[in-house]
Amino acid sequence: DVYKRQPQFFNRIHNHSTWGIAGVGMMGIVMQDDALIERAMNGLKVDNIDASDRDNDGGFIKPEGISKLGFLAQIDHMFSPDGYYTEGPYYQRYAMSPFMMFSVAIQNNLPELEIFAYRDSVLLKAVDALINLSDADGEFFPLNDAQKGMSYMSRELVAAVDIVYQYGGQSAQLLSIAEEQGRVLLDKSGISVAKAIAAGKAEKFQKTSIELRDGADGTKGAIGILRSDDTELVMKYSSQGEGHGHFDKLSFSLYHNGLEVVQDYGLARFVNIDQKNGGGYLRENTTWAKQSIAHNTLVINESSHFAGRYKTATKHHAVGRFFDASDAHMQVMSAVDENAYPDVKLLRTMALIKDETFEKPVVLDIISAYADNENQYDLPFHFSGHVMSSNLEIDEAKAMKPLGRAHGYQHLWEEANGALQEDNLKMSWLNHAFFSSLTSAASDATSVIFTMLGANDPEFNLRREQAIILRLEGKKDVVFASVIEVHGAYDPVSEIAGNAFSSISGIDILLHNQEYTVVEFTSLDDEHWIFGISNNNASAEGKHKVQIGDKQIEWQGPYYYHKQ
Repeated sequence: DVYKRQPQFFNRIHNHSTWGIAGVGMMGIVMQDDALIERAMNGLKVDNIDASDRDNDGGFIKPEGISKLGFLAQIDHMFSPDGYYTEGPYYQRYAMSPFMMFSVAIQNNLPELEIFAYRDSVLLKAVDALINLSDADGEFFPLNDAQKGMSYMSRELVAAVDIVYQYGGQSAQLLSIAEEQGRVLLDKSGISVAKAIAAGKAEKFQKTSIELRDGADGTKGAIGILRSDDTELVMKYSSQGEGHGHFDKLSFSLYHNGLEVVQDYGLARFVNIDQKNGGGYLRENTTWAKQSIAHNTLVINESSHFAGRYKTATKHHAVGRFFDASDAHMQVMSAVDENAYPDVKLLRTMALIKDETFEKPVVLDIISAYADNENQYDLPFHFSGHVMSSNLEIDEAKAMKPLGRAHGYQHLWEEANGALQEDNLKMSWLNHAFFSSLTSAASDATSVIFTMLGANDPEFNLRREQAIILRLEGKKDVVFASVIEVHGAYDPVSEIAGNAFSSISGIDILLHNQEYTVVEFTSLDDEHWIFGISNNNASAEGKHKVQIGDKQIEWQGPYYYHKQ
């Protein structure tokens, strides 16, 4: 009964508590001790704990607004209706073991509870959500604290896939994941999976464009994933994610065929490697990995979102404006945040466009800020690869110095600055034998900074990685519009590069105000694409009319798209 002396641990909403609850509950089932089972399912009854209290690791001691405690409260609070676990896929994977193992024990011994049907079968949905939160190689997107390389090949997902197959309707698509995993549980669920695979029942798991809502009631933002061919675009507009969350509202990452194009850093930790803090979290997880500049999002006045304050961040979440993947050639997601900075509204809209002009689908990114005061705005792109070329006049730093003093800036070496020679920034890089290009609309006031990670890192805890930062100073309202392409290939054996250059000649901001933003990008063959957004009305029924020079554009719905 040691756990009785630590009700704050046992009753809190956190993945560690799920493990403790599952252990107590399974012991209760083995011992046929109804009191232990009751405590595991419904928590310890303690009257002197404030419902809003949090522990030092970020978990609720008692979930605010939820009357239950114990195992059912964990399911209620930690999963959204879509099966997304608020800490992110890395910790969702970890937590699936106690959730699934205890649920199997409940199902086998207390079938009347119908645990796998609880909350509209949210535990079954959680496994589908996890698989959709992985790239083409099955590796989970590194949202919040996450070690890169973790995938659904892990032991936790081997168990979860088998269990969900057995108790969740025996989905043929799950069998293809089990085939990839190459092993099964040594129980009846594993036997069922093995027999079904041997009988040829497996079907390929179809990962789709999907929006996974966050929050127990699904109202605390979401994770948006757009997929087209081998391209995957991930945008994070969710809640903080408890103690493992990062200050990265409206951030994104981009993948091609399972490889990073524009990356998220993940966590600063070498799990179970003794040389690095015994395998625990490194201090740089706080000073770098969690900070906003470590992510591909807008940073104002060199300060992280919510000033890097966890307690403030947990009170807020971003809001999804719309998510439309109905047209395979034009998929769009948009979100807004009005709390990351005082008196500033951040809005980002991202589109994944498939067009015969381009070898691969291209990404259109429009991010804007509306502020009451003049600020400095930094928009980083943490690109993965080696710079091939740019249209900048590069001024190499004569002496390497940190870019700033705090909020992650102290870890960035300022390597070089670039002066714009044209109305657009253009840069390309090579990685994994394919090319990528960034074209960004820029004003004369835009400066460009090349950075390398690793300043103020005497123990070499951080990976040496690059970023390019677009900076605007002394502005109230700003907008950045960019197109990102993946194209071509390089064969190191034949030493031949194919389609190594961008297909985009430029991008222009035709209109930007409080109501609307309209951009146009152009191909080298003089094809034009016009994209417009209603910045305030995201309704599908909303009707809009804007004047662009001598041309009037009209549309219905939150966005306009036209190729000419």
